[in-house]
Formats: sequence, structure tokens, C-alpha cells
Amino acid sequence: MFKRFALFFMVSLLISVSVSIIASFIFRFLGINPGGMQGLFIMCLLFGMIGSFISLRISKWTAKKFMGVQLVEQNPNYQSLVQKVHQMAKQAGIEKMPEVGVYDSPELNAFATGPSKNNSLVAVSTGLLQRMNDDELTGVLGHEVAHIANGDMVTMTLVQGVVNAFVMFFSSIITNIISNAPRRDDDDGEGFGGFFLRQFIYSIVSSLIGFLAMPIVFWFSRFREYRADHGGAVLAGREKMIAALEALKRNYGIQEEVGNQHASVQTMQISSKRSMMELWSSHPALDKRISALQNRQS
Repeated sequence: MFKRFALFFMVSLLISVSVSIIASFIFRFLGINPGGMQGLFIMCLLFGMIGSFISLRISKWTAKKFMGVQLVEQNPNYQSLVQKVHQMAKQAGIEKMPEVGVYDSPELNAFATGPSKNNSLVAVSTGLLQRMNDDELTGVLGHEVAHIANGDMVTMTLVQGVVNAFVMFFSSIITNIISNAPRRDDDDGEGFGGFFLRQFIYSIVSSLIGFLAMPIVFWFSRFREYRADHGGAVLAGREKMIAALEALKRNYGIQEEVGNQHASVQTMQISSKRSMMELWSSHPALDKRISALQNRQS
């Protein structure tokens, strides 16, 4: 717990310092008033984008540190796994082979992460290795390699960064309106005043706007899952990709039991439960993904 808090604090500090330095140069170069609407939007855009890209930059380190991912390229017990990943990576035109890792968890999960196509990691849970046969595993690995080849980590970061920027921008404007409302009839009034109360209002407003904005991010996430399924079908074979998705369906019980074990990387998971609130679901329902592969002509 302390390590996670320390990491969060250091990342937040790094983002704040980086944004402050960059913003000061931008404001000075363009002659923009930091207290105006333009200044506010630039600050929000910088915080949103820089924060997202710092998280992306350290994503491999984070996975290794907090998921316990162990690299297995030199482990003779996992040479088949490494060969599958590297073979499909070459087939996909990736120049530098992804790192391959395994982490201890009973859940059926795999994910790809990293700041670029040529600086990536494919990690697989021990539960998936134990409960999937060779064809199903190949389909899963094809899906993850397709994520890397498609540049999904970077594009998802861009989308998340832009959404974060607009959430902060509109949250700041609404907070200002609410905080200054009592001053309409009394220019000398202090409004609600107070730094802590203002931050409390901002937290509530940003949480609400952020929740309402998430369908935009989740829509793109679902889109990239369909695209990665297609890429996995090309790399591993359509039948193996479908077999992998069918295996995930069969193991829903285990997924539900351990689904909260690694909630911090929920967005990395290859599967997702069907939800009544599909707009807030990062992954399409497995039945829809299987149907999309079966109906695709090429």
C-alpha cells in the first residue's frame, strides 16, 4: 500500500512540475494570460496529455512492479510461449520483439502494454496458461500482439488525455460559477470561499463530468477490441481466435471470483462481463465479439 501511494505521489509531482515548466514557456512565448480562458484550457490540456503519457511511459514498469510480472525469455519452461509471441510480432511487422512475461493469478487474463510498438510487453496469467489449450492460448496472444501492432496503447492514451483535458476545463468553469454565485448581489462577498471547499466542489463536479465523459473512452476501447480480435484472427487464425473467446465464456465463474484481485489493471483484460450499462463497458460482450469474427468475410 505504501509503495502504491509513493508511486502515485511521485507521478503526480512529476506531472505538476512538468506542466508548470512547459506552461510557463508557452504562456511567455505566446503572450497568453495564465488567468484567462485560454490559459485555463492550455493548463488543462497539458495536465491531461502529460499525465496520460507519463502513465503510458511507465506502464511496463508498473506492470512488473505491481502485477508481479516476471520476464520469461530466458526461462526454458516458457520457450513455446515466447516463440509464439515473437513469431506473431514478426508477422505483424514489429521490429523489436515485445518482452514476454508471466504473473501469478488464477484469473484468465492477458494484456499488452508499453509506450510504443518497439517498446512493449505481453503478459499472461498463470491461470490462463493452466486452463487454456494451445489453440486458445495462440488466439489470446494473437489478440495482444495485434494491440501492439495497431498502436492501441498510444491512441488510447491520446483519447484519454483529450477527454481528461476537457473534463478538467469544464469542471474548473463550473466550479468557478458555483463558488462565485453568492457574489452576484454583493461584489465584496466572499462567495463560498475557502480553498478546501472549492476543492470539494471541484471534486464533485469533475467526478460527475468524468463519469458522463467515460462512454467516449469506452466506445474507443470497444472499437479497438474488435480491431484486435480481427488482427488476432489474421495472426493466429480465425478459429483459434474464436476458440480463445469461447474459452473465456466457459470460465466466467473463475473470472468473477478473482475479478477484483487486480482491479487497477481492469482495462488491460481481454474479456469483460456483459453489462446492462454497455456504454460504460470497456470491452464488448463476448457473444458480440465471436459473432463479429464469424460474420467477417476477411
